[in-house]
Amino acid sequence: MNEIPVYPDGWFSMETVQARLMEPSGDLADRTIQLRVNPISGRTCRIAFSRVDEKEAGVERLPSPPPDARQTARCPFCRPQVLAQTPQLIPQIHPDGRMARGESLLFPNLFPYGAYSAVSLFDNTHFVEIGTADESTYTDCLVNCADYLRRVRRYDPSAIHMAITQNHLPSAGGSMVHPHLQVHADRIGANHQRFLYDCALRHRRTRQRGLFGDYAAFEVSARERYIGSTGPWLWMAAFAPEGFFEVWAVYPGQTSLMMLDENAWRHLAAGMIRVQQLYRSLNRNGYNFGLLSVETPQSALELRAVMVVRANYAPWTRSDHTGFEVMLGDMATFTAPEETARLARAFWQ
Repeated sequence: MNEIPVYPDGWFSMETVQARLMEPSGDLADRTIQLRVNPISGRTCRIAFSRVDEKEAGVERLPSPPPDARQTARCPFCRPQVLAQTPQLIPQIHPDGRMARGESLLFPNLFPYGAYSAVSLFDNTHFVEIGTADESTYTDCLVNCADYLRRVRRYDPSAIHMAITQNHLPSAGGSMVHPHLQVHADRIGANHQRFLYDCALRHRRTRQRGLFGDYAAFEVSARERYIGSTGPWLWMAAFAPEGFFEVWAVYPGQTSLMMLDENAWRHLAAGMIRVQQLYRSLNRNGYNFGLLSVETPQSALELRAVMVVRANYAPWTRSDHTGFEVMLGDMATFTAPEETARLARAFWQ
């Protein structure tokens, strides 16, 4: 493997360890494990290269659609039942109770996770195979989310911790097959929001530049994990992944979700679909997406979208989180991020 250039601050550090064992044949063998340190969080991950060629059940081909992929009559997100079975926004946020943008429809989450928790549907399509969505539906859905967050902020200026997330299929935590985004705003920040906000502020005070902007600039110059761009978004494989085939999109210098125009959302949508196409080419059908911000004038936290593939939603597939991740706190993956970037670049041609 080529040496990775060392950033002046000591970023992008990694160490290789060898596990020595006796093969069943009696031969002595070494197994390589690479430990990488996340330049942002300081958390470590492990890449077990010996498992990269493992024949994992359920990924020989793209799994069949979920059992309820055609059960539109029972889905509360499908029309016409969506208008009768979903809640409505309070009038102070939107007088119509629900927000429409193109085919996208947004309404409160019936089971909220915070003070302002909403669901934004892409359209009336009940099930969409990964990587096949239309860019315009993603753009409309994202713009709808941003409009909702602006309205929330006007109604409650203390709701500064904002996020847009997605769980595609039950293996990624999705409770509904019907594709949608979750939108969150609260005065109380989540762990990642509070931690990254502090990291970005310290970086700006010491270096007078943006944390993720610096990170992205190095990745673009190093080229090993950089994939390509869609408008202002720079896409790269995560150096120290905390999920399988983890991909980041960074918008250098931009700290506010609410300041993005439709063009920026369209470019983000284009990249999201390309990453999905990468996952589809690997015969994976589930993923998570996340984009967060802290909306304060002094925020130094630049926008970063994260996508990770999840274990397939199919019979007899293995979870991507084991006791190692849950109990030890280190993510263990099998593929080098440089290989992830190489595979992804095909979708940026």
